[in-house]
Amino acid sequence: MKKTIVCFGDSNTWGYDAETDLRFDEETRWTGLLASHLGSQYSVIEEGLSGRTSVCEDPLFEGLSGLSYLYPCLMSHSPLDLIVIMLGTNDTKDRFGLTSYNIAQGIVSY
Repeated sequence: MKKTIVCFGDSNTWGYDAETDLRFDEETRWTGLLASHLGSQYSVIEEGLSGRTSVCEDPLFEGLSGLSYLYPCLMSHSPLDLIVIMLGTNDTKDRFGLTSYNIAQGIVSY
């Protein structure tokens, strides 16, 4: 039976290419490389979203808080064998006013 891995994150998980302002192809994205290395016994699900934060609600863009979307996301892909959470970069935006400690505590809440 295939094992299912959900990779939940921000633009790094989505595969944002800063040179082109587009998305890397499947073979270049780290999630695609992971799937390739693991082989056919694994299903790697990409749940990346540019701008996603760990726990902050962005006043400029609705729906980017990872905490509020995590549970429904995981339920929609269940049953799962592994969850990889790669968040925190967008929490460093000045508008949130968080310290590195605050960001780490937000991620610990997962």
